[in-house]
Amino acid sequence: MSARGIKIRQLESIKGGMAEFFTPQASHETMLVQIPPHTIDDLFVHKSQTDQLLVVKGEFVIVTLIDKKYQYIALSEDYPVVLTIPPGVMHGAINLSSETCVVVNAVLRHRPVQERDYVTRGRPFPYDLEAANQALKNIQNIIQNSTTSKLKISEQLSTHSKQ
Repeated sequence: MSARGIKIRQLESIKGGMAEFFTPQASHETMLVQIPPHTIDDLFVHKSQTDQLLVVKGEFVIVTLIDKKYQYIALSEDYPVVLTIPPGVMHGAINLSSETCVVVNAVLRHRPVQERDYVTRGRPFPYDLEAANQALKNIQNIIQNSTTSKLKISEQLSTHSKQ
């Protein structure tokens, strides 16, 4: 996916004992962001940074405004991807769940922080919460299908090892 420079990249991982290590993200600073339950945030735009977002607990939807249309991108701890949002892209957050969502933002700075980078801009028209819910359902289906595929592979491997 790449609308106005927005990218979603699945993370590679390696296992070391019981721990799983995911691809590190280059950054100038790292922020831990908590998105409270039942949050529907207004839009804002960064002029001096690129956001690189990874959900480490929970799930939420990033809303972007591009060409006068909202785009809804669901992110979940169960599907580790990095969402990259370059400078100049209006975006906001929706957390429809009853749990706080925790996100790591590996920020790339392009110039010194500007106060306006963190001022909300409102919404030119209401969000489509049904579309946000659908984005969450879509990612849950991806996770379920991925888990089912992994279970089938695991079952096949254990069947072959018993023969």
